[in-house]
Amino acid sequence: MRLDYTKASPGGVKAFGSVYGYITQSGLEDVLVELMYLRISQINGCAYCLDMHTRDLSKKGVSVQKLALVQAWQEAGDLFSERERAALAWAESVTRVADTHVPDDAFEAAASVFSEKELADLTMAIGLMNAFNRLAISFRRGPEPAQAAKG
Repeated sequence: MRLDYTKASPGGVKAFGSVYGYITQSGLEDVLVELMYLRISQINGCAYCLDMHTRDLSKKGVSVQKLALVQAWQEAGDLFSERERAALAWAESVTRVADTHVPDDAFEAAASVFSEKELADLTMAIGLMNAFNRLAISFRRGPEPAQAAKG
């Protein structure tokens, strides 16, 4: 690891933790948010977060099939609920904002499934996970087993 950002900036990590705490009590379905976090981490290539969210979803009873197909959710038929598909599509568009500029049709699709509050909360969760991914990738925080192996 290049730098332990949790020790270098405990106040910053605590602030992110406050946003995370808000999201967990926002009323959004826990598995839906975790699936979104996993997809965002796939897009960004964050090994630490991929490992963590895969483990968390597995502990919550999400099937191996569903975990394996998160990156191809559009082709997975009814394996993902309408709300999960809408959240994953929104997460992809917002995460890739530099390329997509989050077009009106992406907003309209998400807004047809989520309330204004839910959509705002989803977008905050997307921003938070992108920030966590950038911290972990920038400072080379690897998955826990990889960390232990480097010793």
